[in-house]
Amino acid sequence: MKQHLLKEIEHGSKNALLKKRIITHYIYNGSSTITDLSKELDLSVPTVTKFISEMYEEGYINDYGKLETSGGRHPNLYGLNPESGYFIGVDIKRFAVNIGLINFKGDMMELKMNIPYKFENTPEALEELCRLIRTFIKKANVNTEKILNININISGRVNPESGYSFSLFNFSEQPLAEILTDKIGYPVCIDNDTRAMTYGEYLQGRVKGEKNIIFVNVSWGLAIGIIINGEIYIGKSGFSGEFGHVNAFDNEILCHCGKKGCLETEASGSALHRILLERINNGESSILSGRATMKEDPLTLDEIIAAVNKEDLLCIEIVEEIGQKLGKQIAGLINIFNPELVIIGGTLSLTGDYITQPIKTAVRKYSLNLVNKDSVISTSKLKDKAGIIGACMLARSRMFES
Repeated sequence: MKQHLLKEIEHGSKNALLKKRIITHYIYNGSSTITDLSKELDLSVPTVTKFISEMYEEGYINDYGKLETSGGRHPNLYGLNPESGYFIGVDIKRFAVNIGLINFKGDMMELKMNIPYKFENTPEALEELCRLIRTFIKKANVNTEKILNININISGRVNPESGYSFSLFNFSEQPLAEILTDKIGYPVCIDNDTRAMTYGEYLQGRVKGEKNIIFVNVSWGLAIGIIINGEIYIGKSGFSGEFGHVNAFDNEILCHCGKKGCLETEASGSALHRILLERINNGESSILSGRATMKEDPLTLDEIIAAVNKEDLLCIEIVEEIGQKLGKQIAGLINIFNPELVIIGGTLSLTGDYITQPIKTAVRKYSLNLVNKDSVISTSKLKDKAGIIGACMLARSRMFES
């Protein structure tokens, strides 16, 4: 079953392209009748009926029974067969990795969060990542022969089309996606972590019909994901969204990109961590003052977020200052893109109103009133699961979207 459709897709036949369009329609719209599907795809009812019948026989489409209508014949509803294939997503964090598995319909079947993993940009860390993924697959309670694709989220510059990572794990001239495919034994694609978070939020999170969206990922670093007219914008080489490296400050703080004055140096999780330690060392008080001096067990960003939510005044003050700086720059994005929705996600979004209220205030102050009234600013609904849900969804969509 799996091999038949995959071979069609690999050969790029006309039939395969039409089947990919049908699968993509069901990914975004759930179940529908043959009549509705023919209108959506601009194909004749007999043509759609033929393909639905073939895909039903192949096991990719289910007949979900009659649609209740007010009168006349009751048409049949068709949709994806959940058990016809599985997809894995992998979301790499600084000190952990999240791995999830969805069925063909997009339901999360298995999810392992915060698997211990010390991220380092080394061949050894890459090997350990592959080992963790293979172990997850080995323990999965599904037919592993039906795993069709794996998507791995990687921070920095990633070209999802070519499979190259230019920021991390770039040890070879061979595309990273190919190396991972060889090491894990399943087809692997890669994408930028913020783009994956954006996609997860778009399909299963905060988005309710909006088509023009900016997702702001405020984690250890800072980046944005962009959706225009319902499609993820990746840019010429997959490098769109490097919001954190906009030159915004006249400071002498060296960013990890090698330049000074980047927005990320004063408006990110790494900035929050650095500023808090500096201010504690200068004599200001916090419930984290004792932790800040433990060199052998460094203070983590998660601990700082927890302190904010415990109403630690120093931590709250720094988060609010970051929100003001970030909001000023988001105002510029709103002036340029005129989005319907701006979603604040990533680790710092877990502080809730402490960061979003200063952002909203700065946006009102620095953007055009006529433009910003079109844009709703909200926090991520998926929170720390946005990346892993997006990774799973990308593993599926990359196979079937043209």
